[in-house]
Amino acid sequence: MTTSDRILEKAQQINTVIEQFLPKEEGKQKVLLEAMNYTMKGGGKRIRPMLMQETYRLFGGKETVIEPFMVAIEMIHTYSLIHDDLPALDNDDYRRGRKTAHVVYGEDIAILSGDGLLNYAFEVAASTFDTYGVREEIARALMVLTKKPGIYGMIAGQTVDVIMTGKALTLEELCYIHELKTAAMIEASMMIGAILAGASNEQVKEVEEIARLVGVAFQIQDDILDYTGTDEQLGKPSHSDEKNDKTTFVSIKGIEASQKEVEEMSQKAIEKLRKLPGDKEFLEGLIKSLIYRKK
Repeated sequence: MTTSDRILEKAQQINTVIEQFLPKEEGKQKVLLEAMNYTMKGGGKRIRPMLMQETYRLFGGKETVIEPFMVAIEMIHTYSLIHDDLPALDNDDYRRGRKTAHVVYGEDIAILSGDGLLNYAFEVAASTFDTYGVREEIARALMVLTKKPGIYGMIAGQTVDVIMTGKALTLEELCYIHELKTAAMIEASMMIGAILAGASNEQVKEVEEIARLVGVAFQIQDDILDYTGTDEQLGKPSHSDEKNDKTTFVSIKGIEASQKEVEEMSQKAIEKLRKLPGDKEFLEGLIKSLIYRKK
């Protein structure tokens, strides 16, 4: 079985796990729950929960304690996409080949559904205490889950990205945005997997650095694809960065230099990964597929 086939198979397995945690569409707030589930069921590669699960396995994790955290990270990621697509931000009408939440449900319900997913994500993750009791590693994982997507992580990156739109960015400022807006969530995913499996503090720090490299390379590749891909390939409007007058690696360094940056960062990440214990074959293939993807 190829890496691509295994990724698809694992994504389907993750979808099954996600389904178990989605809220029932009932009650007076039914439309909110429908909007939350609409976007959660909208497909996607399930990159973050997959990275979390595979890092957990890398360090010998075998319990289902990882599953609520996998769902939670995907809920946080999905809420960020709902808000990112809003007219006030990127104003995108399509994502993953489907109409975005604000187009289907209106801007008001879309905002609330994003809020709902963010709050529900922490409720889902905290439910592990009911099943496994108060464990130190669960508490540490929960701290990572709250911090990395927050005001010193993903939201900080999103904020700087918004306030600097239309302004010329330096490469340092752009890296800052990429490290927080994109890499922080990948860091959270892999760190939580390592923490819940009992990895040492040193190993968790090494995983964090690997994830940072993967996250920035992933975002640079995203910048490249925005310039080179089509709407059909990407499942969303191409050239949106150019349309929104955003500075990207491509606009600063050009396509070739950006591709070289992706190559160098990915090699560093793989070299560090190979020094960790456990079976790394699939995780290495997964990371390469993310960095060198074509859509």
